[in-house]
Amino acid sequence: MSSYKLPDEVGKLHFQDLLPVNPDGLDNTRIFLAKLNELLADFVRDTSDRNEKVLHFKFPEDMKASLDLELTDQPVNLQQLLDDCSSTLKNQVKTGHPHFFNQLSCGLDLISMAGEWLTATANTNMFTYEIAPVFILMEKVVLARMREIIGWQGGDSILAPGGSISNLYAFLAARHKKFPQYKDKGLSAVPGQLVMFTSDQCHYSIKSCAAVCGLGVDHCVEVPSDERGRLIPAELERLILERKGKGHIPFFVNATSGTTVLGAFDPIDEIADICEKYNCWLHIDAAWGGGLLLSKKYRHPRFTGVERADSVTWNPHKLMGALLQCSTIHFKDEGLLLSCNQMSADYLFMQDKLYDVNYDTGDKVIQCGRHNDIFKLWLQWRSKGTQGFEQLMDHLMGLSEYMVERMRQMPDKFYLVLPEPECVNVSFWYIPTRLRNMPHGPEREKILGQICPILKGRMMQSGTLMVGYQPDDRRPNFFRNIISNGACRKEDVDFLLDEFDRLGHDL
Repeated sequence: MSSYKLPDEVGKLHFQDLLPVNPDGLDNTRIFLAKLNELLADFVRDTSDRNEKVLHFKFPEDMKASLDLELTDQPVNLQQLLDDCSSTLKNQVKTGHPHFFNQLSCGLDLISMAGEWLTATANTNMFTYEIAPVFILMEKVVLARMREIIGWQGGDSILAPGGSISNLYAFLAARHKKFPQYKDKGLSAVPGQLVMFTSDQCHYSIKSCAAVCGLGVDHCVEVPSDERGRLIPAELERLILERKGKGHIPFFVNATSGTTVLGAFDPIDEIADICEKYNCWLHIDAAWGGGLLLSKKYRHPRFTGVERADSVTWNPHKLMGALLQCSTIHFKDEGLLLSCNQMSADYLFMQDKLYDVNYDTGDKVIQCGRHNDIFKLWLQWRSKGTQGFEQLMDHLMGLSEYMVERMRQMPDKFYLVLPEPECVNVSFWYIPTRLRNMPHGPEREKILGQICPILKGRMMQSGTLMVGYQPDDRRPNFFRNIISNGACRKEDVDFLLDEFDRLGHDL
C-alpha cells in the first residue's frame, strides 16, 4: 500500500472526474496533483540523501512479479494511479544520487527538472512559431549563444533527439553541401564512392550514419588513435590519400571531443589543416565534452581550433546537467539546415502566415514533430548564468583530478588506465588483495578484467554504488567512473574508493 493516500472521496474517482474532462473538477485535480507533487518531492529528497541506496536491485523476473503492469479493460481509480507512480519510483535507479557514477548523464538539476515539468504541462510541438511562440524564441536565443561560445558569428542550429541524431544531421548537411543534387537525384548525383573518416574510439553513431545514409560501414574509415585515445592526424592523412588513390571521394571527417570511454579529445587544429587540404567537411562530436567550452581553465588545449569546424554536436544533458534529453547540433553556415532538409509541406509550413515564417523550424529537420527540449535548458541557464556553468565544469574536473590523486596514493588497490585523464572519465582497475603482489602485465589485466562484472554485480545487489565497466580495443574489462553530477563532493569520491575495497577485496 502506498503511503501517498488520497482522501477516500477523491481516491475512488477516475480520470474523467478531473480537468480537463470534467470542467467542475478543479478541486479534485488540485488534490491529486498536490499528492503527486509530494511523491515527486520525496523522490528528489531520497535521491539527494547519501544514506539512501542508489537502487534496490531485482532480477527481471522478480521485478515483473512484484509489479502490476497489466493494462485493464476498465479504468483504475486515482488512488491506484498514485500507487502505480509510487511503486515505479520505488524501483527506479536514482540516477541523480551522488553515488551514481555509471553514465555520462548523471545528477538531477532541480531547475532543469522544473523546466521539464512546465514543458510537459504546455505539451506543444516545436515545428512552428504558431503553436510554440515563446519556446521558439528561447531556442533562437540559447542556440545563438552556444554558437558564439563555439566561436562563430551567425550560423544555424537545432535541438535534436540525442547526440546520434545530431551527428546524423551533420552528415546529411555535409553531403548536401558537397553534392546538393543528391537530395533530388540520389546516388546518381555522386560521381564515385563517398568516404568518411573517424577515430577508432568514436561513438558508434558515426558509423551508424554510414549505414543509414547509404555509404555502408566499409566506407566509414576508422583512423588509429594513440595510447590516450586521440586520433592520429598523420594516419588520417595517410588513409585519405589511400582512398583517393582508389578513386574514392573523401568528404567528411569526424573529430571527437570527449570520447565515450576514455574521454579523449582529438587534436582539432591538426585535423582541420588536413580537412582544408583535402576539401573535407570537419564535424566535431562534442556531445560529451562540449560543456568544457564554457571553462576558461579547461577549454584549451582541448578545443583549440573548434571555430574551424563546419558543424558541432553538443549535448547539454551531459556535462552541463540539463535533464534528458537535450542535444544540439550547430552549423557554421546559415541556411544549410533548411536547404538540406526542407520538404515544404503546405499543410504546415504555409508561406502566407500573418507572421515571419522564418521563425518556423519544422522544415529544417527530418522528423516533423519535435519535442520541446529548450525550456529546461533556458531556465537552467538563467538560474546559473554562464559563469555558473563555468564553475560547474571546473568543479567536475577538479573532483576527477582529486579522484586520480587519491588513486595514486593507493597503487596497491587501484591501477589507472590513463595517468592523466582529459575529461571526467577516470578509467581504472580495482586490485583485490590476492593480486596486489602480482606484477602488472597482460596476465594480471586479464584477471582484473574478469573481476569487473563480478564486482559490478556486488555493487548492484548492495545498492550502494554504481560505476560502469567495459573493454576497449587494447584492454579487457576496466572500470570507467564518470563525475558529471554537480552535487558530488570529495567525500563521495572517498566513499567510492572505500566501497570498492569493501565490496571487492576478497575477490
